[in-house]
Amino acid sequence: MKVSCFLSAQFDPSASAVDGVDDVVTQAAAAEAAGFHAVYLGHHYLAQSAFIQPIPLAGYLAAATDRVRIGTGVLLAPLLNPIALAEELASLDVLSNGRLTVGIGAGYRKRETTAFGVDWPDRLTRLAEYVPILRALWNGETLDLAGSWGEVPGASVVLRPVQPGGPPLWIGAFAEPAIKRAARLDTPWLIGPKGNDAELSRLLGIYRDTLTEHGFSHDRGYPMSREAFVADTHAAAVAGVRPHLERQYAGYKSWDDAQGLDIDRYLEEDCLVGTPEEIVAKLRRWESDLGITEVSLRLQFVGASQHEAMDQIARFGAVIELLDAAEAA
Repeated sequence: MKVSCFLSAQFDPSASAVDGVDDVVTQAAAAEAAGFHAVYLGHHYLAQSAFIQPIPLAGYLAAATDRVRIGTGVLLAPLLNPIALAEELASLDVLSNGRLTVGIGAGYRKRETTAFGVDWPDRLTRLAEYVPILRALWNGETLDLAGSWGEVPGASVVLRPVQPGGPPLWIGAFAEPAIKRAARLDTPWLIGPKGNDAELSRLLGIYRDTLTEHGFSHDRGYPMSREAFVADTHAAAVAGVRPHLERQYAGYKSWDDAQGLDIDRYLEEDCLVGTPEEIVAKLRRWESDLGITEVSLRLQFVGASQHEAMDQIARFGAVIELLDAAEAA
């Protein structure tokens, strides 16, 4: 089981974004030192916060770290041109010396698709089209391409990624049709931060059945994102994270599921919240029962301090040590 963290690179408009980026770099370096597998970045346009865009930030983090992988979770690929994506992501793979992972998703905010002239249904068409285009261009193929995004005969990318075939591509999805789409495209499904064990077992069954239907192996990464908080007691962990989750999910006004969320149920069933021992037990259960291979944890929430984020990174570093010791035993 690999443990990674999500970096919240969005800041209060009244705060210094320069200082905020310095804090994110400090978090990434601390995560690397603490043994985290990867750090991931989100993606939005027209946010209410001061949102640092992930592609330039990933390049900045690549220069500030040596080992930890750097990824997007998720990049709103349908808003962008696939040729630009192929070249920019290949550039990031070179800048990070082959440490890039690319999670992509369709998005859930119509304000963003409208701003980029993308019809709402077309975001799904583009997502399905982009995966084979990116893979082919990264493999050095020359393609005649056309789509709602534009047209180019003889498209090729001379710059080759460090990773053979390009960086890993994941697709973030919640709904069953989107999960099946990820399987049809032979991409790992990046599980979002909701769903208890029973629901995830059902959806993973659908995903794996679709893989089988299309002749694809089940042997692959099974990444998952979760909200997380660790403390010395379970009650202290719940008390520490509950106000953050309430504020965070109240802000997801375009995400229908977030508006009716039962925070108490969500904390206990979906999130990774508790003592180090409780967290290790849950991670091992997710690995053995669901086949999860990597969990990306949000350790800083909007409005939370840098001190709290650094404390959680250090505490989860100790959890990683416990997890490694348990697996070695």
